Amino acid sequence: MIVQNIAQSVLASAARTATNTSGDFINVGCSGIDLIFDITAVPGTDTVTLTIQGKDPVSGKYYTLLAGAAQSGVATVRMRIYPGLTAVANVDANGILPSIWRVSIAHSAASSFTYSVGAHVVV
Repeated sequence: MIVQNIAQSVLASAARTATNTSGDFINVGCSGIDLIFDITAVPGTDTVTLTIQGKDPVSGKYYTLLAGAAQSGVATVRMRIYPGLTAVANVDANGILPSIWRVSIAHSAASSFTYSVGAHVVV
């Protein structure tokens, strides 16, 4: 079985001091996502938390698909959404990737974190 996927840069590596949200991504014909949150510099005890969100095409409101755990150290965190996955809190969700999605990274304080977010959108 061959599984096709599309690699995407969601957020390029940069130092950030406040909650950051990507732009909307349009999903055409893909079922799920394998997301990589790569944190390379941290300020100390503050945290960042990544959330994958879908967008309601009628109201324009965003809703949570999968919320990650708060991260306080250098780490590479993988999060996945795909039909048939066994759900694991903060890591994997059994579901589909909607037609419009984005990521949001909440900062617990205004200190500087350096991170990037990449994705493989899976057919």
